[in-house]
Amino acid sequence: MDYGVWTKIGLAAVALIILVLWAPGLKKALQQSQEAEKDWKGVLIPIGVVVLFVILLIAMVR
Repeated sequence: MDYGVWTKIGLAAVALIILVLWAPGLKKALQQSQEAEKDWKGVLIPIGVVVLFVILLIAMVR
């Protein structure tokens, strides 16, 4: 699919506008995430439960 020049310019303008509008919020979110305490157990335990559940489902199908 070949887009016209004006379509490409329009898409670039929209992407630039989105980047400019979201940049302050993204900067603040990244700063807050670096200052937050690290809670790896809160991430790893649900992932482990999901992996074990998938393994259980695969074992039940065989």
